[in-house]
Amino acid sequence: MNENNITSDPNQEEQEIDLLELASKLWAKRRTIIKWTLIGAVCGLVIAFSIPKEYTASVKLAPETSNNKTGAAGGLGALASIAGISMGTGSSADAVYPELYPDVVSSIPFTVGLLNVKLDTKDGEETVQSILEDHTSAPWWSYIMKAPGAIIGGVKSIFSSDKDDEKDGVIDPYHLTPKQAALVESLNSCISANVDTKTSVVTISATLQDALAAAQLADTVMARLKEYVVDYRTSKSRQDLEYAKKINDEARAEYYEAQKRYASAVDRNQGLSKQSASIEIDRLENEKELAFNVYTTAAQQVKMAEAKVQETTPVFAVVQPATVPVRPSKPSKPMILIGFMFLFFVASSAYILFAPSLIEGFKAHRNVEGSEKV
Repeated sequence: MNENNITSDPNQEEQEIDLLELASKLWAKRRTIIKWTLIGAVCGLVIAFSIPKEYTASVKLAPETSNNKTGAAGGLGALASIAGISMGTGSSADAVYPELYPDVVSSIPFTVGLLNVKLDTKDGEETVQSILEDHTSAPWWSYIMKAPGAIIGGVKSIFSSDKDDEKDGVIDPYHLTPKQAALVESLNSCISANVDTKTSVVTISATLQDALAAAQLADTVMARLKEYVVDYRTSKSRQDLEYAKKINDEARAEYYEAQKRYASAVDRNQGLSKQSASIEIDRLENEKELAFNVYTTAAQQVKMAEAKVQETTPVFAVVQPATVPVRPSKPSKPMILIGFMFLFFVASSAYILFAPSLIEGFKAHRNVEGSEKV
C-alpha cells in the first residue's frame, strides 16, 4: 500500500488540535462571553428605542411609453411606404423615459418645489419644510455629534458679514444657501423612485415620522412627476396649438373685416347700375370668400392641434395607490438587537483568544528593548 495513504497529515492534526484548543478556551470563558453578549443586548435595546420611528408609504405607477403608441403605426407606415404612401407616423425619441424618473425626482428643482407643499399631520397642517425642520426628531447621539459643528457655525455667523438669509421664504434652486442645501438633501433622502426595467412599473416611496404625512407626500410626488412628464410630452403639441389659435384669430379678424367691406360696398352702391360699382362688389365678394376659406382652414387646424394634444398626453395607471402605513418601516428593533449581540459576542471571543498572546508579545518586546538599552 502507498505510504502516503497510511500516514496522517501532521498539518491537519495540528489544525484540529488548534480548533479544539480555541473551543476549549471559549468554553472556559463562557461566563465572560455571555456577560458581554448580554451587555450587547442592552446596548442594542438602547440604540433601537432611541431611533425615532419612521413610516414609509409607496405608490406603484405604470406609465404609458411612446413605443406603445407608435408600434402599430410604425408597422402600418412600413407597409404604406412600400406602396409609395407616406403616413407621417415616424417614431419620435422620448427623452424622459421611465428609467430617468428617479433622476427627475431627485433633481434640485423638483425637490425644491415640494418644500412648500402642505401636508396633514397629527399636529395639524404643516408644510414639508416645517415638518423636516421642526417636527422631525433625531437620536440623542446626533446632537452630540453635531454640537462641535453648531458651535463653530454660530461663531462664524457672529463674525461673518455675509448673511445667507432667504428672501421672503423663497428658495432659489440656482443658488442655495448651506442651510437650504442641507434641507434639500434631507428631503431627497425621504423620497425615492425605483423603476422595474422589465415591466417599467415605477415605485415611488416617501418616508417620514408621521404616517399620514408620508402617504400624502408619496401621493404628491406621484402627482408632480405625472405633471412633469405630461408637460414634457405635450410641450410641442401645446406650442402648435397656441400657434394655430393665433393664426385662427388673425384669420377670423380678416374675415370679419372683409365682410364689413363687402357689406358697406353693397349698401353704398345699392340701386346703381355702374360697371365700376359692380366690379368693386365682385372683388370684395371674392376677398370675403377667400378670407372665409382661410378662416375655415385655420379653424380646422385648431381642431387638429387640440386632438394632437389629447393624443400625445400620456396615460398613467396607478397600480397601487398610496395608503397610510400602519407599522413603522424603521428602525428594525430585532435586527439591531441581534446585530449588537453578535458584535459583542465576536468582540469578546476575539479578545479571549488573541488578546493574551498579543499582550505577552508586546511585554516581551518591551523587555527585549529595555535589556538592549541597559
